[in-house]
Amino acid sequence: MKVKVIDEGHEKDLEDEINNFICDKEVYDIKFSTAVTVSGEDQIFCFSALIVYK
Repeated sequence: MKVKVIDEGHEKDLEDEINNFICDKEVYDIKFSTAVTVSGEDQIFCFSALIVYK
């Protein structure tokens, strides 16, 4: 069993990365996390996934 962490600044980018990664893998589980912080007037988002696969 192995794990892969993918982190992107946009939801669509994370979706694309996950789909590309898992297309030829046997996936056991995917955990999803979202974080946001404020820097001045900017909001910075972090969308990440932990993929457990064989």
